[in-house]
Amino acid sequence: MCEQRLDLENTMAKLRNMISDITDNMKTRFKEKMKVINENFGQTFKELFGGGEAKIIIEDESNILECGIDIEAQPPGKKLQSMNLLSGGERAFTAIALLFAILKMNPAPFCVLDEIEAALDDVNVNRYAEFLKKFAIGTQFLVITHRKGTMEAADTVYGITMEEKGISKLLSMKLKQAD
Repeated sequence: MCEQRLDLENTMAKLRNMISDITDNMKTRFKEKMKVINENFGQTFKELFGGGEAKIIIEDESNILECGIDIEAQPPGKKLQSMNLLSGGERAFTAIALLFAILKMNPAPFCVLDEIEAALDDVNVNRYAEFLKKFAIGTQFLVITHRKGTMEAADTVYGITMEEKGISKLLSMKLKQAD
């Protein structure tokens, strides 16, 4: 029994050390990735907004794996403030900038965006659509939208129509970009 107890205690100590090593590794990797995302976020925010600055702030550096984050943004011509104090359109555009900052760090081959630009005004919809076109070189996007500016930037448009009651029909249209 003493031998088994000693074996269990040794195993528990090994497990605790392993958990500690994994936790330290997670903290290090999280800090590294957050740094890259933060840099990408600042660049993407400036590009989408046509200026300004934005950053992600980790709320508690000593408890990095369990704390929250805060997003500060300064659209052109405004003061630096928490994302919560921005208008609805500015918040949506800031969230779009953060999404693309993450995608820059870890590109996906395929991405579905469901009306993420719905709260934007027409000028920012066009900025978003132009940015999306540039970003689409490495990622294929399926964009669900009702916004004209976004549809105009698409290569192909799909729609559903119901010519007869209860019978849906898929329509597709390839678009050529005017030179």
